[in-house]
Amino acid sequence: MSLTAEKQMEEIGKTAGSEHHDYDLIHELSIRLNFLWRCDQYIANADGKPNLQSMWRDLKRQEQDNIRRIKQHVIDEVSQGCF
Repeated sequence: MSLTAEKQMEEIGKTAGSEHHDYDLIHELSIRLNFLWRCDQYIANADGKPNLQSMWRDLKRQEQDNIRRIKQHVIDEVSQGCF
């Protein structure tokens, strides 16, 4: 990395609105909610492809479980005074 790039990067992250692990939870929740929001469209797009629709439905269920787990961790963090 060049000296200019290193200089530009050295200040990143010095000011944080939350602990890294809390930011990670919120960031990941956002990504997963975004995917979940699209799942029904993916299932519809696979009309006539039952195996593909089945895969999207499975991924949707898995993502709903993942989202529930992440939300519970957010609740736990908030109850411990984080955020």
